[in-house]
Amino acid sequence: MKAFTKRLRSEGLLYLCNRVIARVPSHRIRLAFYRRLMRYEIGHHSYIFMDAWFDSRAGFKMGNHSVVNQKCRLDTRGGLEIGGNVGIAAEACILTADHDPHAPDCAGRSAPVRIEDYVVVGTRAMILRGVTVGRGAVVAAGAIVTKDVPPFAIVAGAPARTIGERSQNLNYQIDYKRLFS
Repeated sequence: MKAFTKRLRSEGLLYLCNRVIARVPSHRIRLAFYRRLMRYEIGHHSYIFMDAWFDSRAGFKMGNHSVVNQKCRLDTRGGLEIGGNVGIAAEACILTADHDPHAPDCAGRSAPVRIEDYVVVGTRAMILRGVTVGRGAVVAAGAIVTKDVPPFAIVAGAPARTIGERSQNLNYQIDYKRLFS
């Protein structure tokens, strides 16, 4: 009975997080819920816009001055760390868990995703489990990232491949707070 109660509480909080809190048009309320009840570590002047979807409690850390735009899926089951001054565009999908297609029982597996400082992730990009996106890298819209991205690389395509290099002289601070997002 105790295990069921614990699971009910956890699943209830996740449901509330994704179905109710994610639709509240107030950064202050959403961030308070994420920090206190979901146990997410979210830095100063960082924002998670409406309709973001999380897959579990805890396992999420985001640095200062970063933004996750609307309708992003953030799988925290394997651990997700987002650095400072990171911009993640709308509808991006970051997955930390999947199933092993070679295992006879299709067993689940997970590995953390790390997105370092000054990274830009384009609209509808997908980053898969175990990937590190290096400092200052750019993931183009619609890219599917299946392996680590070197610092300052610009990647695009499915699977993502390096198509260019970004300036290494990055010196900006994201402060992208919208009133009702």
